[in-house]
Amino acid sequence: MNSTNGYHHQQQQYGEKRFGASHKDRVRRGTRGGRSRDLRDGHGHGGGTVGVRVCEQQQRPPTDFDMAYFHSYAHVGIHEEMIKDRVRTETYRAAIMQHQSSIAGKVVVDVGCGTGILSIFCAQAGAKRVYAVDASDIAVQANEVVKANNLSDIVIVLHGRVEDVEIDEEVDVIISEWMGYMLLYESMLGSVITARDRWLKQGGLILPSNATLYMAPITHSDRYSESIDFWRNVYGIDMSAMLPLAKQCAFEEPCVETITGENVLTWPHVVKHVDCYTITINELESVTTRYKFKSMMRAPLHGFAFWFDVEFSGPCVSPTINHTPSPLVENNSIDGSQRKKRANPNEALVLSTAPEDPPTHWQQTLIYFYDPIEVEQDQLIEGSVTLSQSKENARFMNIHLEYASGGRSFIKESVMR
Repeated sequence: MNSTNGYHHQQQQYGEKRFGASHKDRVRRGTRGGRSRDLRDGHGHGGGTVGVRVCEQQQRPPTDFDMAYFHSYAHVGIHEEMIKDRVRTETYRAAIMQHQSSIAGKVVVDVGCGTGILSIFCAQAGAKRVYAVDASDIAVQANEVVKANNLSDIVIVLHGRVEDVEIDEEVDVIISEWMGYMLLYESMLGSVITARDRWLKQGGLILPSNATLYMAPITHSDRYSESIDFWRNVYGIDMSAMLPLAKQCAFEEPCVETITGENVLTWPHVVKHVDCYTITINELESVTTRYKFKSMMRAPLHGFAFWFDVEFSGPCVSPTINHTPSPLVENNSIDGSQRKKRANPNEALVLSTAPEDPPTHWQQTLIYFYDPIEVEQDQLIEGSVTLSQSKENARFMNIHLEYASGGRSFIKESVMR
């Protein structure tokens, strides 16, 4: 049978509730819903010095959603959250120092610079010049931070969108912390692609160089019990009539939470591999993958978890700026055999948000079913998932999940907003 495993007629009324204060507040504070960011989306209006000016014509005028997004990054809380994520910030600093030979004496662009911390790390690594680009008003504070650290002769803060500001020279390095929940939420990667295509020299360095989004089926009885089973007996009162609404409010939208490896039922599947040297903006509009898992244990299947890692390696062995789109349907094997080979792959630094790794502010993104499915050991779980930019707002992400197991099939649709 085929069912929707949901309550879509109530979507408008209750659709925002799951992320609740946590998700919405994070979006307000910055980052695709909540990711702490110290570097943001290189966009805005404005200014510049030392040979930098604003383009007379924009590629695409910023929408009201864009402006709200930029405004959210003016709040100090989002930057504080990102900087305090030591796994994130110290990995970036380590990557900069690991690639110091490619940065020292070179020109760098920091896409979505936020408070400017990555730009300053690059200056400390010996960069000749760093263009720190951000559309948010946080750029004003970033400029003051640069002045306070006596780096104004090296770090040039540009308050504007990457699409709009002009840099009158090619650059050797692009650095950005563009990743959002489920890797692609917020659509900031497009700004990195734009910077790459506008300014990066042939054979230049992009940090991080590539990223991989994973998914796996999960069991999480405690979470389900806290949100749903609670209503079956409330101080001795049968409040099970609340269950449909409770499920709607708890699981309508994706949830950003921390799980552990014990919650994961199988080895993960690669949803999308992103090569920052070759990916195109069109590829970000929609990503589809088919998956097939075999449960490693008997347990209730409560949904799927998504996480990502990024790698700070050098350019492809034969880099090219003539980008050829890859297929929109990804079916990569977990061993990464379909990835481009890179120089010294064993030395690459990796920032991971996997359940078994130290936690980050990205946590994991979970898509819960409204009702769990009991699976046996070795039982197949298969289907497909499509992640697409919302037509309402390209920074939102539509998620279409099809899953089948034990002779039953379902569809779950949600929006990450």
